Amino acid sequence: MSETTRNVLDVSGLESYQFGPKATSWWATVGFMVIEGMTLAICAAAYLYLTRRFQSWPPLRTPPPDLIIPTISLLALLGSLAIARWISRSARAYDLPALRKALTTSTMVGVVLLTLRALEISSLNTRWDNDAYGSIVWITIGFHSTLLLVDFLESLFIMLIFWIGPVEKKHFSDADDDAFYWYFMVAGWVPLYFLLYIYPRIV
Repeated sequence: MSETTRNVLDVSGLESYQFGPKATSWWATVGFMVIEGMTLAICAAAYLYLTRRFQSWPPLRTPPPDLIIPTISLLALLGSLAIARWISRSARAYDLPALRKALTTSTMVGVVLLTLRALEISSLNTRWDNDAYGSIVWITIGFHSTLLLVDFLESLFIMLIFWIGPVEKKHFSDADDDAFYWYFMVAGWVPLYFLLYIYPRIV
């Protein structure tokens, strides 16, 4: 009976984590972006579809949403991209003190953003059950607000890991993935802002 030989590659010296596309968690984050991005796109498509079913948009006797709070909220979101970049650079450099500061700043900004979003919802000038316009506006902003809340909780949890520990090298990759996801959160809201707040004023 002949024996067969098998070539074996020793990978014991490789790291169990990576940054960016080399990491499995990065691809999982991309998967979340695709799924959640499609949901936001469906909301936008439904919104545009409904505009064709009304003689005026918003419907008569319904003022368009206020602009002040939503615009401040948008500017705050755009400004938070600098913090996401700070987190990513600190994580990739394994700079623990800087990463702690960046994550703490991100958490505090997250509280501000959630507060602004709550005020933004109150400035829509319509109820969710008034008509189809009210429903789609609330659903669209509500879905993105849910993503905003979930990402805030995830960022809070990551921050606590880096402050309380124990901190492992793989956690730096997790922080980098969270910053990467934040780019999607902001990019996904920009077209929705124009759709919900600017479009009703120009149609």
